[in-house]
Amino acid sequence: MTTVGLDLTATGWITTFQDLGRRDAERRGVPTGGAADQHSAVVANVLVGNARGATLIENLGGELALVPDADVLVAVTGAPAQVTVGDVPVDSWSPVVVPAGHEIRVRCDIGRGTRTYLAVNGAIAAETFLGSAAPDARMGFGQILTRGSKALLETEFRGFPRGVFAPPLFRLPVPVLRCAEGPWDIDVVESHGIHAIPGVREVIEASPYVVTARSNHVGLRLDGPVLHPDTDTEIVSHGVPIGALQIPHADELIVLGRYRSLTAGYPIVGVASRVSLPLLGQAGPGRELRFRWVDRETSLRTHAEREGEVRALERAVARAFGALGCAAPLPSHR
Repeated sequence: MTTVGLDLTATGWITTFQDLGRRDAERRGVPTGGAADQHSAVVANVLVGNARGATLIENLGGELALVPDADVLVAVTGAPAQVTVGDVPVDSWSPVVVPAGHEIRVRCDIGRGTRTYLAVNGAIAAETFLGSAAPDARMGFGQILTRGSKALLETEFRGFPRGVFAPPLFRLPVPVLRCAEGPWDIDVVESHGIHAIPGVREVIEASPYVVTARSNHVGLRLDGPVLHPDTDTEIVSHGVPIGALQIPHADELIVLGRYRSLTAGYPIVGVASRVSLPLLGQAGPGRELRFRWVDRETSLRTHAEREGEVRALERAVARAFGALGCAAPLPSHR
C-alpha cells in the first residue's frame, strides 16, 4: 500500500468529498445525504475497481483539477465534460491512468448537467460523520475542498503492464447517464396525496417545469403550474421520501433531494422513480423538466434493469483487471 498526495489545483463552485450517504441516520433525525447523482458516483468507483460506496470527489460547476505525486487510476463521470491529462484529451466514463506530476482537469458542460465525479483507485482519506464522508453543512460537517487543498490516497495501484503504442486497455459496457440538451423526462409514481388535489395529475403531466435559482441540495424548486387542495384541512406531518413531489403554499413544485427534511406537512403528489433520481441530481437552474406518470411495476423494472447494467460492469471490470494482473475488490451492492 502506498500513500499518494492529490494536490487540487482548481475547484468548482462547490467541491466536496462524497459517497453514497449515511446508513440508518434517519432514525436519528439526520438526512441520508450523499452524492446527488448516485448512479454516476457508483459507476466512477466501479470503473477504478473500488467498492460502490467508496469516498470520491463531487464537483458542482466550473472546473476541477488535481495533480497526483504518483501514478493513479481515475475515472470521471457525471455531467458531460472535457477531460484532459497534461492537456491531452481523454475519455470520461472510462478508467484513465494519470502519471505522477501530470494534471487531470475536468471542464463541466453546465448546460447539460451540473455535477461531475472523480474516483481514484484506493481509499481517499476523509473525515466521516455517522459513518459517511458525505457533507452536511447544517450539522457543521462541510467537507469543502478548495484550490490548494491536498487529499491523501492509500492505493495499491502500480500501473498496467503495456506498451506505449498498445491499443486502448478497456472496452467496458458502461451505463452512461444520458444528459440530453432538451427537456428531461422524469418518471413519477403516484403518492397518496394526489387524491387530495383533483386534476393535479393532469396538470403536472401536461406542463413543462423549469428549475429555478432558488434550488439547492435540499430540493429543486420548479416554476410551473400547480394546484392546491380545495380545503383548508391541516395535513398531519409525515415522512418524506427522496424524490418526493411536494406542493407548498407557494405556487411552485418542489422535488426533494437527499438532504430534504425528514417530515413535512405539505401534499406529496408523487415520487420520482429511482432511475430518474440521477437526472434530478444533475438538473441546474434553467433546466426544463417534464413529468410522466408510471406505475410502481414499471418503476421497479427500470430500476432492476439499471442495476443489472451496473452489475455487468462490475463483472467486466473484475475480468479486465484480473487479465492485467490487478485485483479488483468484490462487488459491493450498497
